[in-house]
Amino acid sequence: MRYASIDILRTIAIFLMVIVHFMENLSGADWAPAGFGAPLFTFLVGASYRLWLNAQEGKGKSDSEISKVTIRRGLFLFTLGFAFNIFVWLPEDTFNWDVLTLIGASLLMLNVVRNLPLPILVLIGIVAFMLAPMLRAPTDYPTYWTQGYFDPDLTLSDVMLGFLAVGYFPVFPWIMFPVAGFVTATLFFTDPPENGPPTARTAHFGAVLIVIAMIARLLRPHESDPVTTNVFKGWTMFPASLEYVTGMLGLTLLLFALGHRWIDRSPKFAERKGVLKFVGTFSKYSLSMYLLHHIVHLWPLWIYGAVMGTEPTQFWRNAISVWFAIPLSVLCLASCYWLFRWMDRTDRGGVESWMRSLCD
Repeated sequence: MRYASIDILRTIAIFLMVIVHFMENLSGADWAPAGFGAPLFTFLVGASYRLWLNAQEGKGKSDSEISKVTIRRGLFLFTLGFAFNIFVWLPEDTFNWDVLTLIGASLLMLNVVRNLPLPILVLIGIVAFMLAPMLRAPTDYPTYWTQGYFDPDLTLSDVMLGFLAVGYFPVFPWIMFPVAGFVTATLFFTDPPENGPPTARTAHFGAVLIVIAMIARLLRPHESDPVTTNVFKGWTMFPASLEYVTGMLGLTLLLFALGHRWIDRSPKFAERKGVLKFVGTFSKYSLSMYLLHHIVHLWPLWIYGAVMGTEPTQFWRNAISVWFAIPLSVLCLASCYWLFRWMDRTDRGGVESWMRSLCD
């Protein structure tokens, strides 16, 4: 069963990522609305996996069949993440640990823990959250980041540290978002109680997390140096600070709960066919959109840099004005929507259909 609220939230995440990437990679803008797309997107990975599990169990699939498909999908996405790093970015960025490798690892992990009691899953998320600063402190995190991007050595220790703690989207703390999505969707969509899903309690909890994050951020100037250096690092995405993760999880939970309450359970919203078609298209092709928009705006930079006889990355973050980058991002979104609608009409699947063909 499709839920309009999930399609809307996934579309919001994709739109934010496209606009932010165009602004940052083409113009170097440091005021882009960054920071919310990735948490929302990865949270929805866990929620969507729960819904997929419900559908498979409803079809009578055995536990071993579900595990095999999940493992194949996880490995597909993990491998796709490496291919993306090599062919869309550059070979030296093979082990930068982007969103796709995180999603692949998340599916593999969720397959292992999906039958555990919910309190254990919550504990796993909390441990991932708390371990992140503990793992970063002894690794000297800043040494892996030069000029604002992750730049490790090609050694086994650096590769493993990047995957676990110091890459763009390391397991700790980012695995917390898919786990939270899985737990929340389990509460909402599996054997719901007579009073319905706990939307009000979830929304209140999300609001409380936002307030806690805001207070922690406001108190940071009054904290001791060891605390600000190793624990509360301010509002940062790289590394994902405790304040940032808490606030983004709270906002995601709040929107997820309100979306389900006000959209999925509203008969009137079901009549808005145009909106549903629009968000359903971007949600259906979200993986293709993620890959395609990178190709569209990064390959021209690398090609132009190579043709000019300089470093391929010479024009990264300084190619055009931000006021030109923003309209280009909107044009990219509009063009991709037209492309995806054409793919639907002509039965041409995207990367999502390739994954299903290979893994299911």
